Amino acid sequence: MPEKDAVTKEYMSDPAIFADAFNFYLYGGRTVIVPEKLHEKDTSEIALPFGKDGDSAVIQKYRDILKSVTIMEDINATYMILSIENQSQMHYAMPRNMLYDALQYASQVTEIAKAHRKDGERADTSAEFLSGFYNSDRLLPVITLTVYWGADEWTAPKDLHGMLLAPPEILQAVDNYRLHLIAPTTIRDEDFVKFHTELAAALKYVKYSKDRKMLDTVLHEDAVYHDLSRQTANLVNIVTGSNLKIPEGEERVDMCEAIQQMVNEACDEAAITFAKKLLALGKLSLEEIAETSGLPLAKIQELASEKTA
Repeated sequence: MPEKDAVTKEYMSDPAIFADAFNFYLYGGRTVIVPEKLHEKDTSEIALPFGKDGDSAVIQKYRDILKSVTIMEDINATYMILSIENQSQMHYAMPRNMLYDALQYASQVTEIAKAHRKDGERADTSAEFLSGFYNSDRLLPVITLTVYWGADEWTAPKDLHGMLLAPPEILQAVDNYRLHLIAPTTIRDEDFVKFHTELAAALKYVKYSKDRKMLDTVLHEDAVYHDLSRQTANLVNIVTGSNLKIPEGEERVDMCEAIQQMVNEACDEAAITFAKKLLALGKLSLEEIAETSGLPLAKIQELASEKTA
């Protein structure tokens, strides 16, 4: 788990990959968010709500990735706070993201109040003075996107209401929180073209990682898998547990070759195990064992010498 968490966080932190995920989710693949307009933010979310007897109770949570962005459409600018939470396993309480978002909004209110005091601005009303947040102040939208790196269907709750045990008349009075989710199994094959980075290849590999026949078809039909970056190859290798041997020192990887090498090595291991059993029986010559197992005679001689050593 720690290795999966680390590799997915590093991968999605790349500005191009981060922007690609949000452009897919928010804009259907249109390039609206550009990497150059993304800026890293502190991933710790802190709030100081009043606790028992008026004492402040510190709440601190850490996000995976948090960035601010400026989006230009026509002559209008939109400012947002965007976050990605990676999940290598399903989480049945994932709407907890609302806490991260609430803390971010609380942080914005605190920063605005500090700015008013620093600039010596006077509140027009007592209500503005007490809250530190003026009638003209506005917050930046906060959107948290969960990226699920599992090959199974996401069956956990996708909103807060899905976690609650209550009749409809009660639920209608409870504000809902919707989980924003990218899950490989929900992406149609024709929609992968809406991504513009290797994130598409990574998610598609994960989608079919448990279907060996379909995965082989995808790998051979899509040219991107014959020339994949080492970063993406390592990611899918780790999150899917493929156990591929990625060549050291090479920045581009042919995933088809890597998988074929794994298959060949597995076949060799099976053949060696079979040959050892034939050697233990002692009924066949070394030449006959080589012919039966499909291994070179030199390998059979090596195994025989190990047996007698």
